[in-house]
Amino acid sequence: MGLWDKLKGELVDIIEWLDDSRDTIVWRFPRYENEIKMGAKLIVRESQAAVFVNEGQIADVFSPGTHTLTTQNMPILSTLKGWKYGFESPWKAEVYFVNTRQFTDMKWGTQNPVIVRDPEFGAVRLRAFGAFAMRVVDPARLLRELVGTDPQFRTEEVQEYLRQLVVGHLGSALATANVPLLDLAAKQLAIGNTLAAVLSDELSTTGISIPKFIIENISVPPEVEQALDKRTSIGVVGNLDNYTKFQAANAMEDAANNQGGAGEAFGFGLGMAAGQRATQAMNTPSAAPPTAPAAGPPPLPTAEWFVGVNGQQQGPFDLSALAAQASTGTLRRETLVWKNGMAAWTAAGQVPELGSAFAAVPPPLPPQG
Repeated sequence: MGLWDKLKGELVDIIEWLDDSRDTIVWRFPRYENEIKMGAKLIVRESQAAVFVNEGQIADVFSPGTHTLTTQNMPILSTLKGWKYGFESPWKAEVYFVNTRQFTDMKWGTQNPVIVRDPEFGAVRLRAFGAFAMRVVDPARLLRELVGTDPQFRTEEVQEYLRQLVVGHLGSALATANVPLLDLAAKQLAIGNTLAAVLSDELSTTGISIPKFIIENISVPPEVEQALDKRTSIGVVGNLDNYTKFQAANAMEDAANNQGGAGEAFGFGLGMAAGQRATQAMNTPSAAPPTAPAAGPPPLPTAEWFVGVNGQQQGPFDLSALAAQASTGTLRRETLVWKNGMAAWTAAGQVPELGSAFAAVPPPLPPQG
């Protein structure tokens, strides 16, 4: 190899970066001891930016496209190098490629719960997790504030810092949203958009923005979930008294359909329980005296009978009193009786209405002879 070929090999005439990873944010072009040839080609692809650094000082920034490096398109570097009137010799400078695409695989989550004040449940501990997208919007600021001289700056080097920043703002975002706990799921998108704007504003000094912030889930502690489930169940059931009766009816029907000793015993047990509940209800004093029943129709008047005994009128008697007298022998079949509506005094044995009074009285014995 000749001297000219050796010198030519030490000159860089094409500067480019083909990213074969998914997590590299900044990559420094490996120039080593090679010098950049004046008129070299700089290829900056879409979602990339190229930053020239001269002796630790940031110079020119190139956007996507193919650039021929001359003093005309490197005004800052030309000033730093002192190329006032042009310069054609090779020169040294560091070139950093910055990835400006969205990094969408950034995860976040709360290691410790965030306490917020809910208008319905009071102080509630919340946990949340989700994802967000990160993008470099100012490559020069990113190099100054975060990258420094790192030859390969990856997402893992900034992800924990961003996660802590997210969690630090999450409690404030949830508290200032004034959204009840039961409505948080419906407001997750709005809260996420608000957080994205707040985080982008705070990260503006580092050249990073958060174009998308996603709240995947907001949860409460297990004991609070159980309480909410019970409350939901009560709301679904509705009237507890009717629900209890319905459950008891189903249980008795199942017991009746279950033939054998177990079903009969279960049905008997339900019957005993129902009887106990009925007895308890009867023995439990009521808070107020029962209302008196409405008065019914007046009783029908009973027939008033008069009896003639030894030429004397006795009475009046009702039918039950005459039956009692007949049973003791005081009233006989030949005894004269009368009531309103009869034409004359008549022997009791001849009055059909008094037949029931003598039903248990035997007739007189026939004469002996």
